[in-house]
Amino acid sequence: MGVTVQKSFTFERNVVEHLEELAHFMRTSVDTALKELIEERYEGVKRKKLEAAKSVRGSASGVFGNLNIQDIKANMDV
Repeated sequence: MGVTVQKSFTFERNVVEHLEELAHFMRTSVDTALKELIEERYEGVKRKKLEAAKSVRGSASGVFGNLNIQDIKANMDV
């Protein structure tokens, strides 16, 4: 588990009520419910970032013609 950091956030009253209701439904504390909800949402963001990175892979192929990285290194003036 990572380092714990204490932060202060301001929410509208109805958001706090919803969070408390969610925590009660989840049978956990508000802190734990908030952490779990954030981590769940972040997993979706992480997945989208990974998909975006995968879609870029190979998009630079052909930039150097028929040369591969070994050919380029062999032709470098070092």
